[in-house]
Amino acid sequence: MTANTPRHPLTEARVACTIPGMDSVTVRRDVPYRGSEDDSLTMDLYYPSESREALPAVLLVTGYSDPGAQQVLGARFKEIGPFVSWAQLIAASGLVAVTYTNSTPADVDHVWRHLQEHGPALGIDVNRLGVWTSSGHGPNALSFLMERGDGVRCAVLTYPYTLDDQGSTHVADAARQFRFVTPAAGKFIDRLPPSVPLLVVRAGRDEMPGLNAALDRFVSAALTTNLPITVINHATGPHAFDLFDQSRAAHEIVEYMLAFLRSHLVQ
Repeated sequence: MTANTPRHPLTEARVACTIPGMDSVTVRRDVPYRGSEDDSLTMDLYYPSESREALPAVLLVTGYSDPGAQQVLGARFKEIGPFVSWAQLIAASGLVAVTYTNSTPADVDHVWRHLQEHGPALGIDVNRLGVWTSSGHGPNALSFLMERGDGVRCAVLTYPYTLDDQGSTHVADAARQFRFVTPAAGKFIDRLPPSVPLLVVRAGRDEMPGLNAALDRFVSAALTTNLPITVINHATGPHAFDLFDQSRAAHEIVEYMLAFLRSHLVQ
């Protein structure tokens, strides 16, 4: 495949749940965060309509490189429907949502540092920052939390791949198959900051290989370690249920995720 790969149908999918104000959020596109003016990596920032004060922000963490995404999906992650619609949901909830391009998944660290240094000029309260991630993006977000977690107020992990432990290889096997990064490989859950509340959303009928097996072990270890973790199990939900499941239960879970972010970032 080449950079001219046609857009995959998945890139047009959007979160099935909608809330008032999604269509009227303000978007600042392609704000540089690294590189030269002519060859820079950029962020898109989604603001509530008519925002006039520094607001809490949520960083939507990716776990694949954009060059790889363009070859497979025909688009960068900040341009695809799932990320755009989640960013709109977050902004319509009264927060700033941040999506970004990358050359490698490790660029999330550069995004974070840019937000810390330039947050006030961007209308962001740098003392109230959260993380959202999903699926194969999960391991990169967990590694980020291990390294930068002291500055994070909360994190939402939606049907995520997580960590291997006790000799299991579920995440490593899936990473080889789907080509997401696992920078936290070999690290254990006790590296996660004990002060960051986690919301883990599980899809009970997740069909992705090894995902729930690893996730169940992760949740058990988090409880054993007494991390501040909240778990929601959508018993009948498939992988990416927020995009494809029109049920009331799915909508309520999406609304709870947004409420979780607000409760830890606004107050």
